[in-house]
Amino acid sequence: MILNIPCKKSRSLCFFLVLLSSVICIVTTSAELQRFEHPTKEDGSLSFLVLGDWGRRGEFNQSEVAFQMGKVGEKLDIDFVISTGDNFYDNGLSSEHDTAFEESFTKIYTQRSLQKQWYSILGNHDYRGDAEAQLSPLLRKIDRRWLCLRSFVVNAAELAEILFVDTTPFVNMYFTSTEDHSYDWRGIPSRKAYIQTLLKDVELVLKKSSARWKIVVGHHAIRSIGHHGDTQELIKHLLPILQANDVDFYMNGHDHCLEHISDIKSGIQFLTSGAGSKAWRGDMKNEEGLNKQGQLVNFFYDGQGFMSVKLNLTQAEIAFFDVFGNVIHSWTTSKLLHPSI
Repeated sequence: MILNIPCKKSRSLCFFLVLLSSVICIVTTSAELQRFEHPTKEDGSLSFLVLGDWGRRGEFNQSEVAFQMGKVGEKLDIDFVISTGDNFYDNGLSSEHDTAFEESFTKIYTQRSLQKQWYSILGNHDYRGDAEAQLSPLLRKIDRRWLCLRSFVVNAAELAEILFVDTTPFVNMYFTSTEDHSYDWRGIPSRKAYIQTLLKDVELVLKKSSARWKIVVGHHAIRSIGHHGDTQELIKHLLPILQANDVDFYMNGHDHCLEHISDIKSGIQFLTSGAGSKAWRGDMKNEEGLNKQGQLVNFFYDGQGFMSVKLNLTQAEIAFFDVFGNVIHSWTTSKLLHPSI
């Protein structure tokens, strides 16, 4: 923004207007992420399910996974559901009125325990359709559970802060090797500026957070031995921020599997839940490469399923379930209530 000011008449006025213009520039180039408050249970705990890569009108065992989610959700008395993206296949929604929304969401996740808030982000397949449609308030009128934004924050008192990050614009191939796919970049007029602003926002949220558990959710994996593997752009740009700000968990989809990888150096747990419908049997990379980089592969499963999370002030419990509702991997970590200084 450029202001032409006749400064000869009033130097004080000139200084004021220049200062004002700089403030306006700051406001227009850096907007704080939208924040949602979600209460904990009366005992101060929180529980939720994590699901990714699911919307196929019930096919590829989507309906079966949804049924088991309902059973586990009831048992855990979940507070909400997180979707890690690729919400509607193959090419997102065509518009706000696309029947796939109800056919792949409303009519599939029908059990009582799943009638809670769903916090969702976009995946690369969602960007192939009308990305703006999934962000539209109109969908919330069709199904009140639905909330999907590019990036935002869910705060659960002092217990947990969950930061949702729009990872698709980070990935170079969606701009350079589109393979006949078209992507809806209408909300991202400048990729470089968008990523720079988002990284600043992420760092600001994490630095200011006083939550016991810091959780970041993105569609793309940072670390994975699934089909897509590591996302190098996130390793370069996002991971250092997470490591520097004591993030506990990074949760993602994209790879159609379930996995748990530990970053030995920082303590971050990389948790993939991208098995909501179609899975890729036998599609697995060699884990030796990750182990050499200080990453420990704790668990990998190439079938359908989902993940649950239970949090309180001193403990986090993670569990992975298969399409039959069996617990196939669980992990617990603890924090001191009053750590010594």
